[in-house]
Amino acid sequence: MEEKSLDTALEIYSVLAQGKSLKSDEAETAELYQAYYSDAEVYDITARLLAKLGLKAYEYKDAVFVTAGAGNKVFGLTNEDIKKRLTLKTNRELYLVYFIMYQALLMFYTDSASVQVREYVRLDEMMKAVTEGLAAVSKEVAPDVERMEETSFEAVHILWESLPQMLQEDRTRNRASRGSQMGYVKLVFNFLEEEGLFKLVTDRYYPTDRLHAIAESYFEDGKSAIEKALNEITASVIDSKKGEEDA
Repeated sequence: MEEKSLDTALEIYSVLAQGKSLKSDEAETAELYQAYYSDAEVYDITARLLAKLGLKAYEYKDAVFVTAGAGNKVFGLTNEDIKKRLTLKTNRELYLVYFIMYQALLMFYTDSASVQVREYVRLDEMMKAVTEGLAAVSKEVAPDVERMEETSFEAVHILWESLPQMLQEDRTRNRASRGSQMGYVKLVFNFLEEEGLFKLVTDRYYPTDRLHAIAESYFEDGKSAIEKALNEITASVIDSKKGEEDA
């Protein structure tokens, strides 16, 4: 291993670990981008370094991005980290936030392929998608408030339905808050903007190249895992209810 290759790989890692990207058309990183693809040793060292640290590189339109792998507690965000960032108080609120994020992905990618199906989304469209999505996974489960778990779809659905669509201040400021459905969606999209996944233009949220890189590289596996979890949880709750009725 040449020392120069190691130094270059470490420099590439330093850029990516800061949440930045390597782009062929940016003066700051163009040389590193070329080294990453033209020097096999640099590429291999960088790949091994990222893998050891639980990071994964994604490529999209002559650019390289990196994100933390599942369960990465050093570079990734834990549930508690997200609760603090979004000022959430309960796990039920956290699971609602995750469901909104999941629906945001579904707004842009189909169930059968990692192909973008639209250019942007508005807050009111997201509110409708969340309402319909929660209704779909909860429709076969009769509410049982007394025995309900805080993270169940019943609890999340009831929380969402208990919120007004918007508060008076939401109409004029699009304020992020936990006080309304629009406030929750705005809260989530503020977070996604901070993570470099969406960009707000007027009242439209456009997915960034960073989101496309992640989504088009492993969206099928990631989404399938989420869908499997959603289906298993829903089936478990339904079976539990049927068992009580048969007893």
